[in-house]
Amino acid sequence: MDRRASKTVDRLDSQTVPQRLSAWRFITTFGVISMFADIVYEGARSITGPLLASLGATAFVVGVVTGIGEAAALALRLVSGPLTDRTRMFWSWTIAGYALTVITVPFLGMASVLWVAATLVIAERVGKAVRSPAKDTLLSHATSVTGRGKGFAVHEAMDQVGAVTGPLVVAGMLTVTQGNYLPTFAVLAIPGAAALALLFWLRRRVPHPERYEDAGHVHGAPAVRQKLGLPVRFWLYAGFSGITVSGFATFGVLSFHMVQQGVLAPATVPLVYAVAMAAAAVSALFSGWTYDRIGPKTLVVLPIIGAIVPMLAFTDSLPGIVLGALLWGTAVGIQESTLRAVVADLVPSARRATAYGVYAAVLGTATAIGGALTGYLYGVSIPMLIAVVGVIQLVALIAAAPTVLRHNDQV
Repeated sequence: MDRRASKTVDRLDSQTVPQRLSAWRFITTFGVISMFADIVYEGARSITGPLLASLGATAFVVGVVTGIGEAAALALRLVSGPLTDRTRMFWSWTIAGYALTVITVPFLGMASVLWVAATLVIAERVGKAVRSPAKDTLLSHATSVTGRGKGFAVHEAMDQVGAVTGPLVVAGMLTVTQGNYLPTFAVLAIPGAAALALLFWLRRRVPHPERYEDAGHVHGAPAVRQKLGLPVRFWLYAGFSGITVSGFATFGVLSFHMVQQGVLAPATVPLVYAVAMAAAAVSALFSGWTYDRIGPKTLVVLPIIGAIVPMLAFTDSLPGIVLGALLWGTAVGIQESTLRAVVADLVPSARRATAYGVYAAVLGTATAIGGALTGYLYGVSIPMLIAVVGVIQLVALIAAAPTVLRHNDQV
């Protein structure tokens, strides 16, 4: 058998050999991986500010470092997405991104100078940018079997378990060690190692997740170099999503209000965040199941929630602030699960990593705009903040008509 015939047989074998894991097992295993990784980096992010401050950073420096990190996570996805589609090395990009995150975070406890800690903080965000388009594409193949909404929802719910656990682990370690960062960050190496070990195991068990989905291409075939050709309806949907998210305040602004108004002590703010993340897990499951039943119309609730959040969160009432934070977490759950599911239904598999990279850039930009806008308006007038956010969400509802509503039966 000549070399060309051998390669053809290998390709056919890669398509016909059944998967070792069901689609649901693939998704839930990936959910456990994401949960362990979230314990690592969400735990670190919950204490990044105080850590940098302990090394001599001012509030401005903390803002610059974290801002550069988020900017890197945003800009690099525009590169990693198309490169992932072009190389088709989805597992390699995923593993590299997770490795960069879980390896850099534990070293934060050993950093004794500011520039080293700042570099590690930014490197963690770069890891997120490297893996996200590839990871979401791998998941999209399995969710074609389980239902896009349900699949992404279950993964996100498990992911949020880590987002709740990580900050609690860090808070507990800092209490036990009397504020010693070295053992606190060292403990995070344990879930990090577990995430990498499970990721390598999953790759061995399911080397070709594209077999879950009839992707219309042969695995191992050279990728065709092409321009960024994403469907028009994807761009319309990205526009709707961007408008909606630009009307949301960040949790940083919400927590600033909690402490500034004397409603909550700083030490209790992480508890509110943990509860909000629990709400995100529940909403991800609910919206995911609903999406599989009625389609993108599910997302109409997102701008409605966005308009209500500031009405509650920026009051002087503890119940109102907590309820506002819960609704904010509910919106996060929808954004992190169902919004991603729609992208998988709108874009063919061959361009999906590119789409996820672009979509993440749109949402990242919108999030930055929302945080800056609400932060500025908070200092000017809270009633004005509420009014402006209401107008933005009204525009988002109007934008929903030719996007999530019109294409409901086409997705």
